[in-house]
Amino acid sequence: MGKRILVILGHPSSASFCGALSERYVAAALQAGHEVRQLRLGNLSFDPVLHEGYRQVQPLETDLRQAQADINWAEHLTLVYPIWWGGVPALLKGFFDRVLLPGFAFKYHPGKAFPEPLLKGRTAHLLVTMDTPPWYYRWVYRMPGLHQVRKTTLAFCGIRPLKTLTFGPILDAPAKRQQAWLEQAAALGAN
Repeated sequence: MGKRILVILGHPSSASFCGALSERYVAAALQAGHEVRQLRLGNLSFDPVLHEGYRQVQPLETDLRQAQADINWAEHLTLVYPIWWGGVPALLKGFFDRVLLPGFAFKYHPGKAFPEPLLKGRTAHLLVTMDTPPWYYRWVYRMPGLHQVRKTTLAFCGIRPLKTLTFGPILDAPAKRQQAWLEQAAALGAN
């Protein structure tokens, strides 16, 4: 029996290599019998700025209410995004800020230092592109854009990251290498 998978494209452009990775993952997941929904953040209409933090409720736009419904529906999330300036694109960060809110993704309790994660039972894959060689990003920069998403975002909310694939350097990558990366994304989606 297939899983319910939500694929989130965190690159603003669907025409990017991240967009191609996302499409290959989705096609393979559908062919393997999974039920798939997609969120292309560049196509959503929302203000990515949480203007008052948590001091004041900022009403969710229609697209963000649907995104929360899709997250609740999903058993598994796949995030596809580039590393820009060592971290996630502003659009993806703004999406996290606006969607993963107290009462939806986590809940603080009086006298407890850490909140209760409210999205338990879900798993995740990350497909991440970069222009830096992945080995350099790992050993020299210490992977801040991966730690941010895996540990301080997903795991914080109760979502368990299973597998991360890093692709790079994307800049000037030969077509043969890009094709091999697309096949890796498809193989992960088929599982």
